[in-house]
Amino acid sequence: MSEQFTISSHKKLYGLDHLRAFAIIFVFLFHYFILSSGQPKWLPGLAKFGWTGVDLFFVLSGFLISSQLFEQIKKGQNLSFKVFFLKRFFRIIPTYWITVGLYYCFPVFREKEALPSIWKFLTFTQNLGLNLKNFGTFSHAWSLCVEEHFYLFLPIFLIFLQFSKLFNKSYWLIIVLFLFGFAIRIYSYNTFYLPKINNGDSWMYWYKYIYYPTYNRLDGLLVGVSIAGIYQFLPNIWFKISKYGNHFLILSLIILTGAYFLCEDSQSYWASIFGFPLIAIGYGFMIIGAICPTSFLYKWESKVTTYIATLSYAIYLTHKGIIHITHQLLQSFKIDSNLMLLISIVSCTIFAVLLNQLIEKPIMKLRNKIIN
Repeated sequence: MSEQFTISSHKKLYGLDHLRAFAIIFVFLFHYFILSSGQPKWLPGLAKFGWTGVDLFFVLSGFLISSQLFEQIKKGQNLSFKVFFLKRFFRIIPTYWITVGLYYCFPVFREKEALPSIWKFLTFTQNLGLNLKNFGTFSHAWSLCVEEHFYLFLPIFLIFLQFSKLFNKSYWLIIVLFLFGFAIRIYSYNTFYLPKINNGDSWMYWYKYIYYPTYNRLDGLLVGVSIAGIYQFLPNIWFKISKYGNHFLILSLIILTGAYFLCEDSQSYWASIFGFPLIAIGYGFMIIGAICPTSFLYKWESKVTTYIATLSYAIYLTHKGIIHITHQLLQSFKIDSNLMLLISIVSCTIFAVLLNQLIEKPIMKLRNKIIN
């Protein structure tokens, strides 16, 4: 969720900027829905599926990061883990560390009562064994843990496949990992969650054992990698696919509508096992549509969505804390719920702009100097 969508010398993919802007808005509305008691009456119906915005970020990350690495492989270049790691470090870590510092140094920033141990944030292991009930503050950092694990292992696997001359067979690895996701979710559901289902806090165990762990949430990343493989290595197939951009967008909406109804009870067996891959496939078709030159998302250039996409990482990291502070400061004024939502959006955007200008941009300039 922290990258601009231009792939090497190719045309800037504005369609992915639109999707990234949509994803952060969807996630924002979902978290506002679960954090705010005095919310607009129209919000729950729109926002309750907003948790899938994170899944869209996963598919976007899987597509973009693997596309960049696949293009190097296609050109016959050896991958450099050092360069890849430096790029990821400077793009993600500084802003993340500042947000972690805000949570630990300023209790007013915390949207809930207690934080997990700081070492879990620093090692990106917070999503493993996370107790949402007692340590739910900054819980949305779980998705960064998943992405960091992806950023760690993807280049290692690709470098190994390059040197072992097995890259042409690597699609089997995607299939195996996709099937592994089903198997491990079935095991986790039956072994860890089902014995707790009659417990009054059963929802907490569902998040702990099903929703948060990286090994249960690979579907979106794998779908993104699969799309990137077709995009980079199978030009004839991609040429045929790219004629139907808007059709893929319609198909994605149909699949996501099915996922919406499947996941109405997100903690059910069928939603827990099949919901994540269905959502990933739905958003995967949306991304295919967005990068097809025939689709309206590809052709639509918008400075607004591009700027929202630029701010999305800073918004994602800090929006819960800023929403909490905004409500605390204004709670005595009895502001209309719609106006309060608007004020919260503005305050989160302003804070994200400050982070972008003061931290992200200078750090990216430094990154470019070091890598060059």
